[in-house]
Amino acid sequence: MIELDAGRAQLLADCPRPEPVAVPTAEAAGCVLAEDVVARFAVPPFDNTSLDGYAVRAVDLAGAGPDSPVTLQVLGAVPAGHVATGPVGAGQAWKVMTGAPLPPGADTVVMVEHSSATATDPRDQPGQSVQLFDAPAAGVGVRPAGSDVSAGELVFGAGTVLRAAHLGVLASVGAASVPVWPRLRVGVLMTGDELVCEPRPLQPGEIYESNRAMLTALVSAANCVPIDLGVVGDSVPALRRRLAEAIAECDVIITSGGVSMGDADPVKAALAELGRLNWLQLAIRPAKPFAYGVLDGPTLLLGLPGNPVSSLVSFQLMAAPALRQMMGHPEVLPRLIPAVAAVDFGPPRGDGRTAFLRARARFAADGRLEITPLSKQDSHQLAASAAADALVAVPDGAQPRAGELVQALLLH
Repeated sequence: MIELDAGRAQLLADCPRPEPVAVPTAEAAGCVLAEDVVARFAVPPFDNTSLDGYAVRAVDLAGAGPDSPVTLQVLGAVPAGHVATGPVGAGQAWKVMTGAPLPPGADTVVMVEHSSATATDPRDQPGQSVQLFDAPAAGVGVRPAGSDVSAGELVFGAGTVLRAAHLGVLASVGAASVPVWPRLRVGVLMTGDELVCEPRPLQPGEIYESNRAMLTALVSAANCVPIDLGVVGDSVPALRRRLAEAIAECDVIITSGGVSMGDADPVKAALAELGRLNWLQLAIRPAKPFAYGVLDGPTLLLGLPGNPVSSLVSFQLMAAPALRQMMGHPEVLPRLIPAVAAVDFGPPRGDGRTAFLRARARFAADGRLEITPLSKQDSHQLAASAAADALVAVPDGAQPRAGELVQALLLH
C-alpha cells in the first residue's frame, strides 16, 4: 500500500495541463485567471454623485439648517448618463441623480430629503429656486474618479479564482473577456455487466447503476463540463473502443469499477493499448484501489473503485485535486479543518489504513464544529452518504473520544 499523500503527489505530478483560453467575462465564474488583469482606465472614470439631490458649492451652504434654509438657483437637472451643460457658480445648484457626473464647480451634494423639492413641485427647471436645509462638507455625496480602481492598477492576479464579485469588477474595467484555465470536459463512464440503467425489473445478479448520477453531479460541482459516456459491460474490446472514442471529446475520463486486483477487471487490459496505467493501492478506507493513466490527447484517465461510497471518497480525495490542478487552482488539496468529536468513535481496526468516515458536522452553541460519525460505514451503503456533510479522517489505530480534536473535510 501507498500513503494517500504519496499516491496523490504521484498523480498530480503526471497530470497534463490544458492551454489557457479567453472566455466571456460573464461565463467565467469558478474559473481561474491564467494572466494578470490590469485596469486600462480608472473606475469610476469621473467624479459622480452617490445620491439624488443637489450638486452645489459647500461654501454657499454656510449656516444652512432645519430652521435656516439656504435658497439657491436651480440650473437644471442631470440624470445618470448625461452631463451638466454648465458649471455651478455662486448661489447656484444642479439637480442630480445618483451616478450622474458631478457638474463642474460643485464639490458636494445635498440629498433631496434635505430640500424643499417635492414630487408635485419639481425643482429641476432653469430659473427655479430650491431651499436646502443641510450644510454637508465638501466631498459628501461625491464618488471621486478612481476611488474604486486606479488606471494601471493590478485588478486581479493570475491564479485568482473568479467569483461573482470578481466578474462585476472585471466588467467595470471593460474586460469583456478574460484569459483563464479552461473548464475541463470530463467524461463519466461506468463499467460492469451487472449494471442496469433502464427502468425495468432486475434479473438475478443485476443492480441499478447509481454511480454515474453521483459522479456527474460531483464533476459539475467541480466547475467542469460533464460528458455522459454511458455504461460499458466487462468487455475489453467494447471498453477499449469507448475509451478511444472518448479521448477526442474529453480532457479527463473518469471510470468507476474495474480497478481492483480481480482477474476480470477490464480497465487495466483496455488501457494496455491506449496508454500507461498506474495502479495504486492507497492506505485509506474506503477507496483503497485507484488507477490513473495519461492517454493520447493527452487525456487523463481516473479509475475509481466501483463500490458507491468508495467512488465518492476516491473522487473527493484523488480526482477532485487532479481536476483543480489542471484548471489552475491555487489550492489543490482537500482542506481538512479541526473539529471536535461529538461522541466516542468506534474501536480502531488497526489495518494500516486511515479511515475516512462519513459524518455529520454541526456548530455547537459555543461556536465549535462538532463531528458525529454515521452508524453505517460500509463501502456499499450509499444511502447513509446522503445524510453526511463531512468526511472525518481517523488515523490507523486511533479511537477519538468525545471532546477530542479530529480532522474533517466538509462536503458541499
